[in-house]
Amino acid sequence: MYNVKSRNDEQDFDSLDLALEYARELGSFVTIAGAGMEIVGVFGVDSVQGGVCPDGVAYDWMKRRTQ
Repeated sequence: MYNVKSRNDEQDFDSLDLALEYARELGSFVTIAGAGMEIVGVFGVDSVQGGVCPDGVAYDWMKRRTQ
């Protein structure tokens, strides 16, 4: 059993997949607790399209140190 808790809501789910899907739909900061673990954050906002983050900031990070 996984519990998804946000500022305004709290729901239980049978699987982590369902809990993560619901957290993505909420689009706000949540805590997912269950199976001896706890995950916190905003889920589903990590998409970069056309070199731009969802908040409009340019995504220009590179893994290598010298560019």
